[in-house]
Amino acid sequence: MPNDTGYREGLRTQTEEVVDARLPVESPFPDWLRGTFVGNGPGQFEVGGRSLVHWFDPLAMLRRFRFDDEGVRYSNRFVRSRDYEYARERGGVRTPFPGTPADRPIWTRIKQALTGTFPDNPVIGVQRLGDEYLAVTESPWGIAFDPDTLETTGTVDLTAGLDCDLTLAHVHYDHDADAFLNLGVSYGRETTYTLFRRPADGGAPTPLTRLRFDEAPYVHSFGLTDEYAVITVNPFGLDTTALLKGVLTGGTFLDTFGPLDAPTRFVVLDRETGAHETTVEAPPAFVYHHANAYERGGEVVVDLVVFPDDWAVTGLTLENLRSATPELPTGDLVRYRLPLDGGEAERRRLHEGPVEFPMIDYRRYGGRPYRYTYLAETGCGSSLPTGIVKVDVETEQARRWRESGTYPGEPVFVPAPDADDEDDGVLLSVLLEPSEDRSVLVCFDAATLSEHGRAPLPHRLPYGFHGQFYGPTAPGRSMP
Repeated sequence: MPNDTGYREGLRTQTEEVVDARLPVESPFPDWLRGTFVGNGPGQFEVGGRSLVHWFDPLAMLRRFRFDDEGVRYSNRFVRSRDYEYARERGGVRTPFPGTPADRPIWTRIKQALTGTFPDNPVIGVQRLGDEYLAVTESPWGIAFDPDTLETTGTVDLTAGLDCDLTLAHVHYDHDADAFLNLGVSYGRETTYTLFRRPADGGAPTPLTRLRFDEAPYVHSFGLTDEYAVITVNPFGLDTTALLKGVLTGGTFLDTFGPLDAPTRFVVLDRETGAHETTVEAPPAFVYHHANAYERGGEVVVDLVVFPDDWAVTGLTLENLRSATPELPTGDLVRYRLPLDGGEAERRRLHEGPVEFPMIDYRRYGGRPYRYTYLAETGCGSSLPTGIVKVDVETEQARRWRESGTYPGEPVFVPAPDADDEDDGVLLSVLLEPSEDRSVLVCFDAATLSEHGRAPLPHRLPYGFHGQFYGPTAPGRSMP
């Protein structure tokens, strides 16, 4: 039976911005929890009176929760990108979004294509670079903001010093070197992905290697072990010829996205030098997010959320997600074992979906053998997650939390001080309560998924994408 349609409230605009509010606490948070949780995601779903097309199109809204001796303080604010300012001042779409074309004259669209003008609407996640906090997406630009007020403070060119058009929103942190690793992307006669390292203080990047493809495969994130970077190359991507024609016809990324004549490829690179170690193939599948990767006995183990096809992208139209019977892309938690001496990948399903937004104790176990991952899990009839699941990747046993009529967001792990066990910590998630027309910050014990704190917001937030926790027990970042 289909669920009720309360999930639609998570796909609706919220125009109210809260400067700084002390949240009422309905149940206490752990005494040790100190720091700042900053999330990112959609805020406004219409421009100029018309609905945007795809879930990745809406104008970005930051949301911030600060934990101190008196409880929790909350703010939310739109990111004042050029795309946002254009939409508010002119009622139009400045640059082509993934599913919504720019409503600009044809000569302007041609100029944008020739000069490589990309959207700067940073709706995907958050990154800290030196002393600056950035809202990011798959773009050349990171939009800097004040973590106290969420005020937009400037723009950072994330491609400076690199030969690429844009960078990915999911970066990895090298704890030993105090540096970030990420991929730069260029589209043209050939598509290139550049693995690069950048000092965590925001210094100049160092390119390590370039991967070249005749087709234009899509990569959203990658895995990192102690020794290797694992680039998961999807057998789905762009028809670049159609994309160029779309400059004239008003086509978009979404219109040109589809299957490529290729398998899934795991390209394993030395993370220090960029040297190619091996490429391992597997049957076609689509991946957004990696849970973790590590080395074991002559192989690399990669755990990720795997979808069967490109519906994971093309199916995320707002029309579909808001419908009474949405056709949801179904992702499973899957383990691939990649032999370093070549050959095909071995695949095993660890947990049947639909699941997404995998989270681990990234600070201590990222790139190393681990046991637990936490995910948002979606029940029948909903387009948004209806529960949180903890999966033991050794035993493949699962523990769930659900609350009828509510929709939890990405579960962000925060380790406890002096944690001994891997699941010694809490999960933070923003829960949508449509019946109350509000969202609620909820804290869960990571070991048991029992509730360990709840604070209602003064309004309803649209469903978000990714966030980071910055605090004494998770310095730098809390997730890839």
